[in-house]
Amino acid sequence: MHKLLFTDKDLVKGRALFLGEQLDLDALEKADYLATVPLVVTAGEQGCAVLFRYGAVVLFGLEPVEEASFLTYLKPLIVEPFTTPETEDIKLSIDSNVAGKVENGVIWLREFSIERLQIVGDILAKSVVLEHYEVGTGEVFDQLEPFAAELQRSTKNERRGKELLRQIGRVLSIQHKIVGRVEIIDKPELLWDAPELERLYLRLEDEYEIRERHIALERKLELISRTAETVLDLLQHNTGLRVEWYVVILIVVEIMLSLYDIFIQA
Repeated sequence: MHKLLFTDKDLVKGRALFLGEQLDLDALEKADYLATVPLVVTAGEQGCAVLFRYGAVVLFGLEPVEEASFLTYLKPLIVEPFTTPETEDIKLSIDSNVAGKVENGVIWLREFSIERLQIVGDILAKSVVLEHYEVGTGEVFDQLEPFAAELQRSTKNERRGKELLRQIGRVLSIQHKIVGRVEIIDKPELLWDAPELERLYLRLEDEYEIRERHIALERKLELISRTAETVLDLLQHNTGLRVEWYVVILIVVEIMLSLYDIFIQA
């Protein structure tokens, strides 16, 4: 397969969106498509869309009205849609001398082949997924310092501690998603059939700092995990102290009752 698209254009607009937790692509895979793994379908009058099961879609060559229409068409296929999808806008242009270069929001390619659009789509999809989880993790990360400071002063506010643990639990699920579903640092299967595109993929991966961002996100997740363990230890310690005080109080009461009985009998 080596089909060219946008043969009458020198510049093509693209937009990546992270729409939800998953996309049900079974129905689309049975319809007409331009390519698979990742799935590419026609969209609008002359455009196309690269779709990923983990909830991302990358649109190429669509006008605003066409984009809105296509996203409306996709709505029933989105599992757990996000209220505000993460997006990233780019432009594609042709120049064989600087293929793979990204400058001022423009990605330069040798040609607008479907395979190259799949490679660009893979990188852009990973980029918006990382951005989504970077923002989510950052929000929880920003709450760690005041929570930790409060817990250092007092461990009596268990409600705040438990709320933090719930948020941490949601963020830790990111690790499963980016490794299990998105496979952020894995190369696309397309490269097995088109090894000549590996250089383009590696250059775009470097331009968008996919591996570096993934490592930074993993480090934040690791720190959050350690913080969660510390919070749990503090809460359990606080609960253990309460139990010890209850035991002491019960012993004192029992002693007082015993002394009372002794004095009454005396």
